[in-house]
Amino acid sequence: MSINFKELANKYQTPYYVYDFDHITKQYEELKGAFRARKSLVAYAVKANSNLSVIKHLASLGAGADCVSIGEVKRALKVGIAPYKIIFSGVGKIDEEIRQALELDILMINVESDAELNRVELIAKELGKVARISIRVNPNIDPQTHPYISTGLHENKFGVDIDTAKRMYIQCKNSQNLDPVGIHCHIGSQLTQLQPIIESVKIITDLVRNLKAIKIELSFMDIGGGLGIVYKDEVLIDTKEYAQSVLDAMFKLDITVICEPGRFMVGNAGTFVTKVLYEKINGNKRFVIVDGAMNDLIRPSLYNAYHRIEVLNDNQEFSDCNLVGPVCESGDFFAKNVQLPKTQHNDLVAIYSAGAYGFTMASNYNTRGRVAEIAYEKGIDRLIRKRETFEDIIALEEEFIK
Repeated sequence: MSINFKELANKYQTPYYVYDFDHITKQYEELKGAFRARKSLVAYAVKANSNLSVIKHLASLGAGADCVSIGEVKRALKVGIAPYKIIFSGVGKIDEEIRQALELDILMINVESDAELNRVELIAKELGKVARISIRVNPNIDPQTHPYISTGLHENKFGVDIDTAKRMYIQCKNSQNLDPVGIHCHIGSQLTQLQPIIESVKIITDLVRNLKAIKIELSFMDIGGGLGIVYKDEVLIDTKEYAQSVLDAMFKLDITVICEPGRFMVGNAGTFVTKVLYEKINGNKRFVIVDGAMNDLIRPSLYNAYHRIEVLNDNQEFSDCNLVGPVCESGDFFAKNVQLPKTQHNDLVAIYSAGAYGFTMASNYNTRGRVAEIAYEKGIDRLIRKRETFEDIIALEEEFIK
């Protein structure tokens, strides 16, 4: 990514996020191309980065949308993704969300429990509609990733076991208001090992074949997302090998494959840029304090996540430090015990691989406005979300002051 961060800082101030849309295009085309031998839909996981311009860019490439709230569904529709390319997932959906999803006639609702299936059936009956549903199966496979983003073990809250899934599909078959069109499985995020994915896909395809034997024929097999990216020195899953392994498991099944990449699409497209306020020494500990904070990028605080960091100056005098923000929490840091050069006031710091689960998890903690978002495509930058002002932050409260 050959982006001039200093020019953008002068133009848009700091902190800011910038996204390389050309990288997003490359990632989409790589994954879509890997599945070219089969009917497929790449449904972008909107939760990874829900900026409307990011979603619209992926929509222009042909992507669908994997959504985990009715708000995300509406974001996808807003930028032109067709309803038949939208999937509504999530472990808990309120009645109004289910109702709206049915009325919007999206491709399908991913159901995660028998209790939820009953709610969907009841609401569909009230509306006089037939709900197209997919059931999320939990294959009890260890994805070998961070426990907070592991979703495929029985100890996780997601999906149902194989036997429960079978009963649910039979319920769908016997219902006038449920149409079982798909099956879904997602074992975790930031996956760097292919074997757990292969094992889970085999479990799912075996179930698809068993269902076919009792005259329940599915049209879609959603293998989830979770393909990892390089943050530090990870060895990644080869996308062609990944696709071929999935297709091998689906041998002789006439079914459309859906995958739900999020981080894979946008993670390495994004950089968070902040500037140095000053340095301080506490005892023997050096701190570099910047204007960005945990409310802007919470991954290091929440997951102890690693991001590559670069100070944009020419100083070669490196020493150990903590890179921290202004928020009044000891957990407000971007890196601890990291080697960085001596800095001066207003030096820029680039925090890489921040395109996924960055801005989308940002907050207004400490009444800090969320930062600007910028798109960079074919050498041209443009603002895609304005920096929030104090007035923006209090807009929903001000009228209620007594």
